[in-house]
Amino acid sequence: MNNIKSNENLSKLNHSCAHLLAHAVKRLYPNAKFWVGPVIDEGFYYDMDLGDEKLTEDDLEKISKEMKKIVKSDKRITRLELSKEEALEMFHDDPYKIDLIENMPEGEVISAYKQDEFIDLCRGPHVESTKKCKNFKLLKVSGAYYKGDSKNKMLQRVYGVCFETPEELEEHLQFLEEAKKRDHKKIGRELGLFMFSEYGPGFPFWLPNGMTLRKTLEDFWYEEHRKEGYLFIKTPIMLNRDLWEVSGHWANYHDNMYTSNIDDKEFAIKPMNCPGGLLVYKNSLHSYRDFPLRLGELGQVHRHEASGALNGLFRVRTFTQDDAHIFLTEDQLEEEIIRLISFIDRVYTMFGLSYEIELSTRPEEKYIGTLETWNKAEEALAKACEHASKTCKVNPGDGAFYGPKLDFHVKDSLGRVWQCGTIQLDMNLPERFDITYVDKDGSKKRPIMLHRVIFGSIERFIGIITEHFAGHFPTWLAPVQINIIPVNSEYHLEYAKKVKEELEKHHIRVELDARDEKLGYRMRESQLRKIPYHLVLGDQEKETGTVNVRKFGSKEEQKISLEDFIKNITEEINEKRR
Repeated sequence: MNNIKSNENLSKLNHSCAHLLAHAVKRLYPNAKFWVGPVIDEGFYYDMDLGDEKLTEDDLEKISKEMKKIVKSDKRITRLELSKEEALEMFHDDPYKIDLIENMPEGEVISAYKQDEFIDLCRGPHVESTKKCKNFKLLKVSGAYYKGDSKNKMLQRVYGVCFETPEELEEHLQFLEEAKKRDHKKIGRELGLFMFSEYGPGFPFWLPNGMTLRKTLEDFWYEEHRKEGYLFIKTPIMLNRDLWEVSGHWANYHDNMYTSNIDDKEFAIKPMNCPGGLLVYKNSLHSYRDFPLRLGELGQVHRHEASGALNGLFRVRTFTQDDAHIFLTEDQLEEEIIRLISFIDRVYTMFGLSYEIELSTRPEEKYIGTLETWNKAEEALAKACEHASKTCKVNPGDGAFYGPKLDFHVKDSLGRVWQCGTIQLDMNLPERFDITYVDKDGSKKRPIMLHRVIFGSIERFIGIITEHFAGHFPTWLAPVQINIIPVNSEYHLEYAKKVKEELEKHHIRVELDARDEKLGYRMRESQLRKIPYHLVLGDQEKETGTVNVRKFGSKEEQKISLEDFIKNITEEINEKRR
């Protein structure tokens, strides 16, 4: 998949195509007003106010035709530089542009771009002429609140994409079609994994199959962490304002927090697990002998996301972070990071996810801690990657003010990149919470603290792997692993029940479909549900104590003894084969 925003040429092309879209809309809807039209990873969009006019998907064809006319006319795109007064005069009839102009920093150069009769406020850059934007496609129309605030007016957002060649565009459209088939929201409905309700926007409801999938993933998380020597904690979901003031969240993150009053005191539902983890650390005295101390928590957090940003399991208002907070000494740092990289590698490999690592280093200005500590931390992160035989791309100055970090970007089966894992050094919270340990010489010292996630969040990771596997989960992860289908319930049901009972004794998740429907119908439905194995049981199977096995996606059948089938599938599940 092309990341259009990160590709300089494609970014410029799509930025120009956003202007082309606005130009065409202005011709068709003269009273149109425009907010912003940025480039995004998938192409571009433009937010617009068309008054009483309501766009539908059918209108996109009409707009596309007008865009093609402008493309054919090959209008030159030129840059204008304006004073604030000139800009306000030029866009006097567009309140959205006036808002942008009024909020520009003093002294900033105000620029606009002109093509034929259309002028748009913009920093640029752009291609030379409209002709360059000929390989485009408008994709969809949706609603978006002005400035992303649900209290503001709902604008109309039109999405599109543009490429340099028709071949690249066609390839991308084919990719989008495949991605549409894999949409986790669609698959989630079809497989009965999760749902959403108007009574709780952004708050997922987990259905029985989804809960089985989630529990299996969580059990895997606990199992792998036990191997790595983690201890597990659980911290409260709601804590007093005083704690969030100590952590800095009340001052810096308050707008994204859900708050309430209890006994005349202010509380907040936690948006992050870290402060609770630090209270657990402070509950006991610690010495250097305790380190590395690895505390893991599947902690549910809540964050107020704008309505327009919500997107299935990818962007929700409550999610479970697979957090770990690791406390250690400075000389243990490099070894621990090497161990973490190996751990993360093992987990991602289990799901067939490749990944890349990015190292974000110290910001030029606003940072805490000494240069010496920062340099040591960055060196430890870089060396750990090297010793783990992993390359890492350096993002200079992109670290948080409180420490450098490694970000893990996983790549799915469609080549899409998702930021999941993070190893983050924190020099802020240990200071704020005044945490210490007793060193060899009896003195109190401040430990190094690492924040770490692998999945990022359980919810989002389930969304990612649902699309990665297109709903066809590996057998160990599948909500239903086997579907038993008796050919005729009158003659074969008892044997089918016996087979089901034997499978369940080995903790295999199995269903029995004995409905009064034709065999072909039940087989097709089982395939649609993407169940890994289907056992068709008839006269022969009943007489010989065998099962007729058909694997999802295959037309081949295998007749095998029940005992051997149980042995084979148990091994497949225990080894977590893909």
